[in-house]
Order: sequence, then structure tokens, then C-alpha cells
Amino acid sequence: MFVDRVSVPHGLAPDQAERARWPFTVPAVAQLLDEGLAFTRPVTFLVGDNGSGKSTLVEAIAESFTLDAYGGRLARLRGRPDATKTPLGEVLRAETTRAGARMLAGPRRHKKGFFLRAETAFDMTENLGGVPGYWDEDTSAMSHGEGFLTMFRTMFDAPGFYVMDEPEAALSFTASLQLVGLMHQLGETGAQVVCATHSPVLAATPGADVIEVGDHGFHRTTWKDLELVDHWRRYLSDPNAYLRHIVP
Repeated sequence: MFVDRVSVPHGLAPDQAERARWPFTVPAVAQLLDEGLAFTRPVTFLVGDNGSGKSTLVEAIAESFTLDAYGGRLARLRGRPDATKTPLGEVLRAETTRAGARMLAGPRRHKKGFFLRAETAFDMTENLGGVPGYWDEDTSAMSHGEGFLTMFRTMFDAPGFYVMDEPEAALSFTASLQLVGLMHQLGETGAQVVCATHSPVLAATPGADVIEVGDHGFHRTTWKDLELVDHWRRYLSDPNAYLRHIVP
């Protein structure tokens, strides 16, 4: 693993006026300010509904390891000229392991990390195929799902720190299962993955640490006890139990 814990040092903590503004009013962000977040397993999922704060958390976690919140490689030659950190990313700091500290201090060619976010991944598949340091295939000619899987297989190919924000956005059920296999393999071979998702398929990755994010803040749980899994199980068993409240 490369990061043991993320937290906001006392000297960087927002004051009361700042905490009254977004994103610090989001329960999960407020809890992170107060308690920090420890990583206990190589693969960690932050699972929650839209608006729960999971994407805000993973953006800042990526930034704490010097990854750009826009997405991309840890070892790229130049950052975006207009890059600015997110409000939480400005104050969040990573407590790295020895391996993480060595990677951040080492030469660029040895830095393995990637932040994939659904909003910018499509642009990457359209523009980075054939670019040195990325993938050889022309992902602009592929379907979104095929392009995403090509990106995953190429960029997540060695021990490193990998952060994902809703990578299931372009994936079918079958493709999601392939991503489960890749994330499990990464965790088994020395990489660290932190992933925000609302996919019950991805969250079922064997051996993963599952953290539920919501109005309560965040807490560790098991896959079978996720509210998300309960809703999907009941919906697939009887769709009308939900649809009767939506469709007249």
C-alpha cells in the first residue's frame, strides 16, 4: 500500500465560517475533517448515492497524493496550466507508507498512479490513444466501454496508487465484472485502489474494504449490509414495489 491515512492537519483546518460553506457542510466531508480516514486494505470502496460526497472525497484523496483532480497520470511531464485544487484537496494531506514516500520522491519514470473520473475519462479515450506513456490502441474508434477497459488495463498495470470516481459509468455488467477482476488483481499484487461507486457489482470485489457514505457521514460496513445492495435486491425481486411510486 502507498497511503495509510488521509487527514486535515490542525494548522490547515478551515475556520467556522469556512465550515459553514460547501463542501465542508457535507456530512462525509465534515467527518473527514474531524476524524480523518484510514485505509486498512489494498482496495477500498466509498459507496453512496448521488450527492453523498463520495466523489468529493476521492477527488481530494487523489490530490493528497499529488494527482490532478481533473484526472490523469501521476508521472505526466506537465500539469494543466489552469489546474487548481478542490477546496478539500487544498487542506487534505496523505500519510504515506514507505513505499508511497519513495514513489513520490523518486524519478518520474517510477511513479505509478492514475486518477480516473467519469466526467473526463471520455476525453482521455478520445485524445490519448497513441500518445507516449498512455495506450497504443485507438480508443477513439472504440465504444465507451471498450475504451474504458483498454485504459484500465494499460494504466493500471503495476503496483501504484489508483483512484477512481464512478468507473462503472460506461461499463456493461460483463465489463464491470472484468474491472472487478482487475481491481482484485491489483490489490493482490501490491497496488492500492480507492474507488467511489454506486455499483453493487464493483463493491463486491473480494477482500475489499467497503465504506458507506451518506447523510450520516461515512462508516465501514459489509457488502451485504449496504443500503445500495438492499435496494437493488428488492428492486430486482419486485420492480413494481418501487415503480408504483413513480409510474402512475
